[in-house]
Amino acid sequence: MFKVTPNPPEADSIPYDPALEPQRIKDAAARAINFYLDPQTLKTTIPKRQPGRIFLIDPTVDEETLLVEACESLAAANDMARELGGVIDLPQRRSLLMLQQVIMLSELIVNRVLDSRRVSN
Repeated sequence: MFKVTPNPPEADSIPYDPALEPQRIKDAAARAINFYLDPQTLKTTIPKRQPGRIFLIDPTVDEETLLVEACESLAAANDMARELGGVIDLPQRRSLLMLQQVIMLSELIVNRVLDSRRVSN
């Protein structure tokens, strides 16, 4: 069988010089200090947050339409939470009915904003 590597491996082409070792340690320490502790150099730029593109709302849709859609979604979530609250056991029912109340309050807020927009127009 043929071996790709020589046996024993060839020696390094750069000879080891113990006199250079302190200088190498100094250089490595200086690079590490500059990398971790130098505030003047900006290592990486923080990328700007890009919104996900899976669920994207058309930017040309007016605010009233968005509020109507939000109101309808909250009303549907309110109905689902109320129906589920009637069929599950007591400890989970309390949590679900509290969630249903938060949804209902959010729906009331959206309705009030819609009503105030319609009156002002």
